[in-house]
Amino acid sequence: MISTVATTPFGDQKPGTSGLRKKVPVFQQPNYAENFIQSIFDSLENFNGETLVIGGDGRFYNREVIQKAIKMAAANGFGKVLVGKGGILSTPAASHVIRKYKAFGGIILSASHNPGGPTEDFGIKYNIGNGGPAPEKITDAIFARSKVIDTYKIVDATDLDLDVIGSVTVEGMAVEVIDPVADYAALMEELFDFGAIRNLFGLGFRMVFDAMSAVTGPYAKEIIERRLGAPEGTVRNFIPLPDFGGHHPDPNLVHAKQLYDEMMAGDAAPDFGAASDGDGDRNLIIGKGIFVTPSDSLAILAANADLAPGYAGGIAGIARSMPTSAAADRVAEKLGIGMYETPTGWKFFGNLLDAGKVTICGEESAGTGSNHVREKDGLWAVLLWLNILAVRGENVLDIVTQHWATYGRNYYSRHDYEEVDSDAANGLIAALRAKLESLPGTKIGDLTVTAADDFAYHDPVDQSVSKNQGIRILFEGGSRIVFRLSGTGTSGATLRVYIERYEPDASRHDLETQAALSDLIATAESIADIRVRTGRDAPSVIT
Repeated sequence: MISTVATTPFGDQKPGTSGLRKKVPVFQQPNYAENFIQSIFDSLENFNGETLVIGGDGRFYNREVIQKAIKMAAANGFGKVLVGKGGILSTPAASHVIRKYKAFGGIILSASHNPGGPTEDFGIKYNIGNGGPAPEKITDAIFARSKVIDTYKIVDATDLDLDVIGSVTVEGMAVEVIDPVADYAALMEELFDFGAIRNLFGLGFRMVFDAMSAVTGPYAKEIIERRLGAPEGTVRNFIPLPDFGGHHPDPNLVHAKQLYDEMMAGDAAPDFGAASDGDGDRNLIIGKGIFVTPSDSLAILAANADLAPGYAGGIAGIARSMPTSAAADRVAEKLGIGMYETPTGWKFFGNLLDAGKVTICGEESAGTGSNHVREKDGLWAVLLWLNILAVRGENVLDIVTQHWATYGRNYYSRHDYEEVDSDAANGLIAALRAKLESLPGTKIGDLTVTAADDFAYHDPVDQSVSKNQGIRILFEGGSRIVFRLSGTGTSGATLRVYIERYEPDASRHDLETQAALSDLIATAESIADIRVRTGRDAPSVIT
């Protein structure tokens, strides 16, 4: 039986770059999740009888919202729901399932790399039929609907057993509980030379993969240990937990410090270290004695992609988010392929991928992926690295230093000021915008500003324009500073400051990163008055 339930709007359901994210107690308010899900359905057209994919990263409140979403999908006229066993689907796996089964779209329940638990973060994101995040025209429509919604539809039915693979019917709608790993693992076997990687492990190659008690655990266990033959124990923290074991599932040098320390332990260190995040779309790459920045990783993967069977014909182009370093630009130039600079947010890559303009995409926030899905894909990046290591027969350090010798090194770092007072953060950005016209030509220490703007993106496919995407200050010689506010947090504002210096001289490629960037770091403070405006003496996180 279908019920139409009266409700009143919530004023805070504006989706960010990756859907709606709030603390669990906010989502637990009566009708809160239902309002947002109904707003999604009310913003879509022509889905009657179509297939909807539903899954999440297993965080706290995941199962409860999946039950609501299934019952609401049935009440709103979908013909079928595909849901991962246990409510589990990594974000890239969900994208693949949408694409493989030609689903109308999907609801992904995740707050990505944010902490999980009864008082921590939760999120709901809608992905469209190409497998990618909904574009702004849809998220804007969802928000507009959420502000006036007065009813939602839901089926009165008992909860489904999500732990048994098979099919059931809810109010005439088929619900199929699927193996969350099988389709994704099969796709990876098509893209990479599993035989070469198996041989690498057979030669005694040692790897550590930290799944961070998050969603990629089952995927990595199946692929790396069972299909590629890595020793049992290679994949750690592989059971997804609702609170991620009490840890922050963000694969960076702060939250994966134990892995970093192990990889820096001299000759005793494993050959290769990697990690992924809460929903499986981010990655951390560390070689013995060397951390590979996400920006460098993107460039190296693009430069070597043709070593993997799935990319043997070469790549069509590369796309990177604006704050990501220009290291990949130099690869694109040498390969003679297109290079696209987009705003932050994977949804901006979708049009480029669909149009065949690019094959590989990446963001400095540890996200890398290709045209195999329409999301960033942490495990994909790890497997491509393994394929490159297997074919080249060299270690990570040698591959990275050879890359720098060929293309130059982009020293790069991101300084995050987390949970800054929102008014203070917005005031800082507004003050920077007011300075932009006066900055070009000015000299700050030994640095000369050549250009300054508030980045606007003109989509070459649909001609849409996205303004106010981050403050860029460019200096002579290729250095730059970028300031932007992140849309991925759930409280306060996160000010991100990106600092980059290009160094073509190979004799200067072994400097410590923060030292190499010291004058730019001081300049960022000077230009933005960070201490005065935020009250912070230092960043919360440096990556």
